[in-house]
Amino acid sequence: MPDKELVNLFRTSGNMDVLAVLFQRYMDLLYGVCLKYLKQPETAKDAVMQIFEELVAKLPKHEVDNFKSWLYTLAKNYCLMQLRTPKNLKTTEFKPESMQLEEEVHLNGIQLKEENLQKLERCLQTLSLEQKNAVELFYLQNKCYKEISEATGIEWNKVRSFIQNGRRNLKICMEKGQETEELEMRK
Repeated sequence: MPDKELVNLFRTSGNMDVLAVLFQRYMDLLYGVCLKYLKQPETAKDAVMQIFEELVAKLPKHEVDNFKSWLYTLAKNYCLMQLRTPKNLKTTEFKPESMQLEEEVHLNGIQLKEENLQKLERCLQTLSLEQKNAVELFYLQNKCYKEISEATGIEWNKVRSFIQNGRRNLKICMEKGQETEELEMRK
């Protein structure tokens, strides 16, 4: 008999032998699904039996057109619910001593910013006078190219060039400083 006829027969009669025939057809599928999710053969076998019990209760309440896909979904949902139960959730002990204090992190961040600012100041001194002035006006005083050009008497294109070259040279200088620090730390 096709699945649909067996489902209808079980729903009308409640005959467990009919359900057993239907269930037997897909037992391997159920076991495979359960093993995929639950990972342990014994747990998967137990789950297959639990799904049979759920099937007895749920099949009469649902209109099922495609029994195989409905059963697959039932099995998948059952396994996912098993994985979500509190006994399956893994917890670890909280060890306060392994946590870093916020104050230390905050102070480290301030110290790092201060070191970077000092490095930036040293690198600014390596720029040509025009680049240094243009970069300071643009980034520290928030002046636009036009304002810098008017204040210094330098052409707009040259101001842009000084800022771009100055920024590139600052980046190179800062990266060299970082590389030097890393080399010193390795020694």
